[in-house]
Amino acid sequence: MPYRPAITYRYDGSLDGLFTCLMESYQKKEIPAEIFPPDTDKTCLLPCREIQTDRAAAQSAQTAIPQKIGPEALRFVQKGFLTCLPRKEWHLLMFLRMGFHFGPSVMTMISHEKLAPLFNAVKSLENESHYMKEFLRFSEHNDTLISRIEPKNQVLPMIAQHFCERFPEEQFLIFDETHHMALVYRPYDFAILPLEELIVPKASADEFFYRALWKMFYDTIEVPGRRNHKCRMTHMPKRYWKHMTEFEELYPELQAHRDGIEELSAHNAADKPSLLPQRLQTSNRISPGLRIATFSSYTQPPLASTLTPPS
Repeated sequence: MPYRPAITYRYDGSLDGLFTCLMESYQKKEIPAEIFPPDTDKTCLLPCREIQTDRAAAQSAQTAIPQKIGPEALRFVQKGFLTCLPRKEWHLLMFLRMGFHFGPSVMTMISHEKLAPLFNAVKSLENESHYMKEFLRFSEHNDTLISRIEPKNQVLPMIAQHFCERFPEEQFLIFDETHHMALVYRPYDFAILPLEELIVPKASADEFFYRALWKMFYDTIEVPGRRNHKCRMTHMPKRYWKHMTEFEELYPELQAHRDGIEELSAHNAADKPSLLPQRLQTSNRISPGLRIATFSSYTQPPLASTLTPPS
């Protein structure tokens, strides 16, 4: 790299803002020592330049990346932006500058000292997204499926398509407690929005019934003689257990329903219809009983999309 770092950048925290930083770096023939997001409290002895997001410049960068480096490079940058890698903006800038210099071969330089942290971070994001598709659990509240997650990376854009296609006729909300974002879905339309806090009403009797049923199923299929806690934590990392129904404590409401299930099983389910839950009525809009706390200001425009219903 021919330029010495003698300045730092501060941008608005959006991907377009980062692409604008890239264009600024080339136009000024400089490589910033740091690229700070808007909410950072770090200080630096070097002067700091505020980079105003330029949509046209950002679009030029997004057009040049597939042409000069390859289409997979643009997707790699988008994934890298979702990671929790410290100084991810600087690492992405180095990747793009090296990509424009070396071309498509930069995608194979996974062991390069300046690129290895970014490749590892993207791999971690992909793995965590895969885990979320397996371990995410929903609960029904006022006709809406609700789930809470605490990921390290910003996984909502990575898992959105999976769950929207998995539950096309449902309405659901997945709340990321780490980054205060929410994936909100109504039939064939979804958005990823900033959300400070999610407050939901107490679960219904039907919901407690299904939770107890699922936990009972999980406990029943276990083979005690083959219990292996280390193996379970290898395939199901412990940090995901907090929001998984099968690991919930049997608090009184859940225990009562489990007792009812066991009684039902012992005396023949067909003779005791009163113990079975009534199906909840579906709705085409988010229930007013679901209260969403104050939305925060967000520097990046919400990600939204419209899905086409099947013919």
